[in-house]
Amino acid sequence: MEGEARRQKIMETLELATEPITGTDFSGTLGVSRQVIVQDIALLRATNKNILSTNRGYVLFKTGSERGIFTKIIHVKHNDNLMREELYDIVDVGARIKDVIIEHEVYGQISVDLVINNRRDVDDFMDKINHGEAKPLNLLTGNNHYHTIEADNEMILENVEKILEQSGILIRD
Repeated sequence: MEGEARRQKIMETLELATEPITGTDFSGTLGVSRQVIVQDIALLRATNKNILSTNRGYVLFKTGSERGIFTKIIHVKHNDNLMREELYDIVDVGARIKDVIIEHEVYGQISVDLVINNRRDVDDFMDKINHGEAKPLNLLTGNNHYHTIEADNEMILENVEKILEQSGILIRD
């Protein structure tokens, strides 16, 4: 498959995908090396395709208005013991966690894509935190951090805030 046709297929696949797609999955499907896929993704990004790399694979970022999605940035503070509970609370009411953001006193704002849509995603994320060498970003800011939350309607976003407020996690700015 020629490069242009392959990149077209990557875009079509990402537009239809409901879950992230790994470079390995793309390379197997398209019959090229993973490095070729990485180069293709870089070329697509250079043409203003908004492809995000997450810890679970590639996703095509579409703005909320393009998808009929409502978003809100929430400020939270908790220790590591409450991280899984916080994430479960958010996904259990039907919301999705797009990212984590911290305000670092030296580096400024740091944002990392999470793309957590359900309990399985939460468990995968927590396994990486608990069994790897990586530490959560909120450790750099005394447990203060923000999440961009997505939902199909505003009521879900309100429910997220209520649940996190009841848990003592939500910070009202």
